[in-house]
Order: sequence, then structure tokens, then C-alpha cells
Amino acid sequence: MIFMAFARFSSHDSKRLKTMKPDRILIANATHARYLARDTHGALQLLETFEHPESRRKVSELVHDKMGREASDRGYGGAAYQPPTDPKRKEHLRFAQELSDYLEREALEGRCHALAIFASDPFLGELKAELGEAARRVLILARDLDLTGFELPELQQRVKQELLPPER
Repeated sequence: MIFMAFARFSSHDSKRLKTMKPDRILIANATHARYLARDTHGALQLLETFEHPESRRKVSELVHDKMGREASDRGYGGAAYQPPTDPKRKEHLRFAQELSDYLEREALEGRCHALAIFASDPFLGELKAELGEAARRVLILARDLDLTGFELPELQQRVKQELLPPER
């Protein structure tokens, strides 16, 4: 598939959006997330708010001892070491796991039938990597766009605009 810099949708996104509009939307970055319901008229209602203040903390506040290497036993005879994972990245991954667990429960319990995710880059990739099978089945759109700074009225307009099919 050829990607065009000005295109907002891949052809796959466009096909799925024509047949199904999201009924649940996750707006997220590495420290804050909102889970919203979207009615048939496009109105948004806040269902849940998530905060992860650890992602905002300084590395020195997250690390209790000196950073070192973590041992790995994937070698023959000698010791192999994994490069250390940045403490901030670990917190981002923890938050991504928390959100993906929530989305998985929502999908499994039948409360979410079509999901759209708008998240900052690279957090979107971390979140998508953690999604379970049920959440992946209902995911119809994932966009690297941080909308966490907007209040509900403007957020509603931005989401509506992002869900429009591409202009030709």
C-alpha cells in the first residue's frame, strides 16, 4: 500500500468507517486518558477517566537504585544482558497495559462494539501492542492524534471531523 502524506485515512480505515461508526472512543496520551460513549447522533458522553501520574514524574523519582543491566539467560555459556528499559517508558507501558485491560473487559462484556482510539505518538503504538484479542476485534480506527487537551464540546467537533470520510 502506498501512503500519501496528506491522506488522513488508509483505504482499510475508510471501508470500516463506512460500514460502522464507533460507539466507544478512547482519547489518550501516556499520562491521561478518557473513555467516551458516542451515540448515533455523534454526541459524546464521558464514561471513565484514567490518570497515570507516574508517567509525569522525573526519572530520578521513579528509580530507587542505580540503573543497571538486566540479566537475560538467552545465551550459551556466557551471560547476555538486555539494555536497560527507560523508567519513563516502563511507566508508559504500565499505563498502556492498564488501558488495554480495561478495553478488553469492555469488549468481552459486550459494552463496546466499535472502538476508535486517538492517542499521541508513540503511546498509540505501545497501546496497540498491548491490546487483547477482543479489543482488537472491535477496533475500527487508531489515529496518532493527541486530543487530551480539549474539553468535551471541542473534542466532540474534533472527533466528528476525524471520522469524516476523506475528501476526494
